[in-house]
Amino acid sequence: MSPARRVVTLPPSLQGAEALRFAADARSRGADVLEVRTDLHPAEAVDAAALAGVLELLVSERGTPLPPAWVAAARWVDRDVVHASELAAPAGKLLASHHAERPLSTEEALRLWDVALPAGALVKHIEPLGEASQARISVLRETQARLGARFGAERVTVLAMGPVALPVRAVLARRNVLDYVALGGDWKAAPGQRLLADAVREARSPHSTPEGAGRLGILGTSIAHSRSPRIHRQPFDRIDIPEDAPVESLVDALLPHYRGFAVTSPFKIRLARHTGSRLDAINTLVRRRDRWESFNTDTEGARTVLERLDAREAFVLGDGGASAAIRLMGAEVGCQLRFLRRAGISEPLGGSGIWTWPDRITPPDALRFEGARVAVIAYGAPARRIAAEITRRGGTPVLLGAAWFIAQARRQRALWESAT
Repeated sequence: MSPARRVVTLPPSLQGAEALRFAADARSRGADVLEVRTDLHPAEAVDAAALAGVLELLVSERGTPLPPAWVAAARWVDRDVVHASELAAPAGKLLASHHAERPLSTEEALRLWDVALPAGALVKHIEPLGEASQARISVLRETQARLGARFGAERVTVLAMGPVALPVRAVLARRNVLDYVALGGDWKAAPGQRLLADAVREARSPHSTPEGAGRLGILGTSIAHSRSPRIHRQPFDRIDIPEDAPVESLVDALLPHYRGFAVTSPFKIRLARHTGSRLDAINTLVRRRDRWESFNTDTEGARTVLERLDAREAFVLGDGGASAAIRLMGAEVGCQLRFLRRAGISEPLGGSGIWTWPDRITPPDALRFEGARVAVIAYGAPARRIAAEITRRGGTPVLLGAAWFIAQARRQRALWESAT
């Protein structure tokens, strides 16, 4: 079966020339299809023919009827099998869709598709993920297989939606015709969409693992900037989930489908407890048959940063997962460490230090530096924002995030290669 065609949705804020630029940008990044929905754009805001000249066009009827000009320009016409007034579409263009309001059993899903469809029509079935469990994923995969048997595997797409649905959508994408993905930024057309860049990277990688061999991913909050997918074997997903997400049940549900995870803030401590680790915090999970084994390769990053900082004494801002690795390495490299929580900061700080707070956390108002050299262990845009904050408060930032990242990633790679 051919790889799924990657679909991005036109954001509601874009029209006219901005919409055309979005389509061209999406095409340059590897998108195959542009979706335009009637619940996001009025008819007069969209030049369907111009957009179809940039990317193949999928137009979706959501409440408001589709304008004839959209239908004429489209490669596919999405109409809901329950809510559409009719399933009519020009020959070969129909994409029949169903959006379930609750998780369904496979038999319930199949009954919804006891409809007569024109020859060649595509089928799209969407459900909320509900509880993240191995059983729930198995049901969705069975639904996908049974719909494929009924209509033809080359015509079927099954999607899950919800705050933790991203890795499940990634698993289902291996047998889907269409893969609905997000270009990036703050807007997504549906909760659970993975990033276009990750889908493209997987499709183009000569090392992409066959189905059943297991994926890799990084679990965290606000991790669109993560560089992990760029250096590790594919497929590798950025699984960006809310801070209060049930990450413990999610990793257990994904055990048959993923051979390893990188773990970042804010889940390092929670997953250490969940896996029964002797460590206070972990950053790596490796599949060992029917369980996860946990590690903290951040110790390699912490060693590198402390050696580069080259100080006999240092303060550490924060006391979370990264701090646990720094604490383990302090004595080994001969650096006496002082760990500071937000409430414990009242006087200006001098000497050397390490900033471990994530970029999304606002530092306390009382934080001031007296010429302190402060190592930043984030990288990319978050590191630049943290560095600016350090400078504003009187310190000198030392950007060591890339050094930390590379050191710990080398050890992660070796561990994942040992997965069973």
